[in-house]
Amino acid sequence: MRLIKLIGTQAVLASLANGLSLQNNCNKAYAKSVLPSDDVYPGITIDTSSVTASAFYKTSVSGDVMFPDAVFDYCNITFAYSHNGRDDQVLVTYWLPAPSKFKKRFLSTGGGGLAINSGQGSLPGGIIYGAAAGLTDGGFGGFSNTFDTNFLLANDTINWQQVYMFGYQAIHEMTVLGKALTKNFFGMTAKEKLYSYYQGCSEGGREGWSQAQRYTEFDGVIAGAPAFRYAHQQVNHLYSNIVEQTLGYYPPPCELSTIANETIKACDPLDGKTDGVVSRTDLCKLHFDINTLVGTTYNCAAVKASTGGMGPPSSAQPAQKGTISANGVKVAAKILDGLRDLDGRRAYFSYQPAATFDDAQTKYDSTSGKWILNPSSLGGEWVERFLLLQNASTLPTLDGVTYDTLTGWIELGLQLYYDNLQTTNPDLTTFQAAGGKILHYHGESDSSIPTASSVRYRESVREIMYPGMSDDAANAALNKWYQLYLVPGAGHCGPNTLQPNGPFPQTNLAVMIDWVENGNTPTTLNATVLLGSNKGKNGQICAWPSRPLWNKSGKMECVSDEASIKTWQYDLDAFKLPIY
Repeated sequence: MRLIKLIGTQAVLASLANGLSLQNNCNKAYAKSVLPSDDVYPGITIDTSSVTASAFYKTSVSGDVMFPDAVFDYCNITFAYSHNGRDDQVLVTYWLPAPSKFKKRFLSTGGGGLAINSGQGSLPGGIIYGAAAGLTDGGFGGFSNTFDTNFLLANDTINWQQVYMFGYQAIHEMTVLGKALTKNFFGMTAKEKLYSYYQGCSEGGREGWSQAQRYTEFDGVIAGAPAFRYAHQQVNHLYSNIVEQTLGYYPPPCELSTIANETIKACDPLDGKTDGVVSRTDLCKLHFDINTLVGTTYNCAAVKASTGGMGPPSSAQPAQKGTISANGVKVAAKILDGLRDLDGRRAYFSYQPAATFDDAQTKYDSTSGKWILNPSSLGGEWVERFLLLQNASTLPTLDGVTYDTLTGWIELGLQLYYDNLQTTNPDLTTFQAAGGKILHYHGESDSSIPTASSVRYRESVREIMYPGMSDDAANAALNKWYQLYLVPGAGHCGPNTLQPNGPFPQTNLAVMIDWVENGNTPTTLNATVLLGSNKGKNGQICAWPSRPLWNKSGKMECVSDEASIKTWQYDLDAFKLPIY
């Protein structure tokens, strides 16, 4: 490997001479000539022999929840780099739009779960808006490799460099290099503005916050359902299992799904509109008694075993028929209440009513004919690999695990990962002073990351950055550059088949571009129904802390409701350390 020296003027002149087209410029020779110079990111060496460049024409994308359908041309440039003094390799890929479609924009993208990227599935979201778009493998040995495969050097020995890369460093490096590559590729001058954006959901949402909390590379960050507060979030996946184990009842999946569906039916009208969507889960918490579901019948057909396919493998389930039991409701109510230690102090919160009980899914033991514990793989791997530092994908057993055990695991996670994966620094002064904008959204019926997690962080930012101001004044000041939207009926990073009429914000990047480049601050978030008979219909989502309510004439209003807002607020008194 060797350091790259950018031949800036020559590259620009060459591009102008060639007419700057994909056909003429999307090739290895031109890609090498426009690579970032060695002073763009000190300490990084680009491997020139790794550069590839390929043009693609009339590429079609459809059915994605994060961007609308489109057809486009693009140039795919990939290269590798290393950190000086370290024997490593990091891969980055950039899609660049056809020069005639380029609008002086760059988009960084993130991943999901323990992956630092979403493959190439997120990149069209930039191309269709005239932006070059990039992703990274984080130095994990390939774009399909995940963080957990590189986390341990050996049992009990953490690869801390990989933690930092996953935590924040790799996305930052990819962004800085990608912005430089984009400007060089399109022959932009030093004085020309390249607007820079980030978009991601779940782990990708956390990665967006990791950048806003540390750097000023982005004009706008779009962060959906962020998996921040890592120490709490990952252990929380095991909480439902420990509720079942502690109460000694393992509900058939059909019982739990019926509880969720009946909750949706009961709480749907509370927002003033009966449409199959619970737009006000806070009103559901205030006015719905889950105990009224005892005795409700349930009936589900048998399900064949699945080897996985697009999702995790699942075991076969027999037909299930019965009535919701007092024990089933007791389990559901305890899950919804959230984790408390054995002294009753709150350690974390749970999902909103109307969310499904994904973490609580039991499995059928054909030998005993009973439903048994089915530990969360997400929570199990987090504890075994990332807390106990053993190279295994799950805990061998949950025997003896109590609510106090879970709280202790959260404490351990805080000790190990507070400065890298927790990602909840509420002081965004530097980002805000640089003119950055943030669009933060979260499905209100998310069954993987509690919606209240996003509310808590947004309120932490308000309290830290606008102390001494009234709530109304602080919210108004914050909403000028950071807005949070709770998406009615939506699940985790997408629409919800149980509440198909709920609109989902598919055009967030368009909204952000208009905000950043044209100064049009959103007052509601544009959304589209993506499922069911109402597919294609437009909807608007209220900005927190206002909440939607339909009046008697059928018009939605964004209202302020103090009693409802209080249902989102929790005192995490199980910890002495402030939890933002």
